[in-house]
Order: sequence, then structure tokens, then C-alpha cells
Amino acid sequence: MLINKKLKDYHIILASGSPRRQKFFKDLGLDFEIRLKKVDEVYPERLYKFEIPDYLAQLKALPHKEGLKENDILITSDTIVWHNNQALGKPKSKDEAIAMLASQSGTMHEVITSVCFTTTKLEKTVNHTTKVYFKQLTDEEIEYYVTHYQPYDKAGAYGIQEWIGQIGIEKIEGSYFNVVGLPVFEVYKTLNSLID
Repeated sequence: MLINKKLKDYHIILASGSPRRQKFFKDLGLDFEIRLKKVDEVYPERLYKFEIPDYLAQLKALPHKEGLKENDILITSDTIVWHNNQALGKPKSKDEAIAMLASQSGTMHEVITSVCFTTTKLEKTVNHTTKVYFKQLTDEEIEYYVTHYQPYDKAGAYGIQEWIGQIGIEKIEGSYFNVVGLPVFEVYKTLNSLID
């Protein structure tokens, strides 16, 4: 793989428990280590849109910084759904998931993912925004999806790659992979720029 050859002298650390993000890294042909540390994902209320996942991606890098070696590249990431001028995080209950999906039904929302690259010498954060348009979902469709797929680990209470995305999303503007959880082209481009 092209990028793996370029990165042969570097050690990639992915600080994410997301199976979707891990699969993207495998699909890119990257050799990487998964390193997890618990972070309280709280952000200042004044933050707006992309500032929120930027802040959280950088926050997730903090507990790892002290242990970084010279050839390490740490990658942290965060995704939010921005709808009606507020951030939708991960739902904490079935009722909250249903309410989130009902609010997005028949409207457009933005999925914003930020990725932070940290080395001993620098920290660089990039982000990407994708616009997602939902059809008017019925109560039965929302209930079925939440009951069968339990999307409690997903911002905005849905996964575009799941049933709800297949039947409910009319169109998107921007990167599909970003909605799944990682703007892969931005990661590829940024890794290349860091080692050139």
C-alpha cells in the first residue's frame, strides 16, 4: 500500500474504540495500534458547529501526549450531528433516540467529524462537514429502527450504513465516509502532508 510504505518509519496510534474507524484504517492499509484512555467528553457551551468536534478530538489526545515517542503519530477523532443550531450527541435512552430521529425527519442536518493528529512536535486538526437529507420518517419506521439497531453509540441516533440510511436518506452533500465516522480522504491527505 502506498501510504504504508511512506509511513514505515512511523508508529500510528488510533485512540478510538469505534469499530467503524478501525475498519477504515485497515482498509487504508495502515499498520496501527489501538490505544484507549477514558475522556470526559464535555465541551464549553460557547462552542459552535465544527468548534465542538475540534475541541473534543483535541481533548481526546491530551491523556496520550506524555507517552508519545518521536516517531509516533496519534490520531483522535470526534463526530457530531448539527441540527437546528444545536449539537446532537449520542442518545442515552430509547426515548431520546426516538426524539432525535423524529426531530431530524424531513429535514437537513450536518454531520461534522474532526480528526486531530498529534506528534511530539505538532498538533494538527482537520474537519469535514456532510449535509444529510432525511425523508419524512414515520413513527413506525423510527420505532422499528431504534428497537432493532439500538443506535446508542452513534451521534444523532443513527448509522447511515444501516437500515435507516437505506430507506430514510434522500441525498447527501459531501463525504459518505464522514457520516459513517471518518473523512477518510482528509486522513489520507493529512498523513501524507505530515510526512512529506
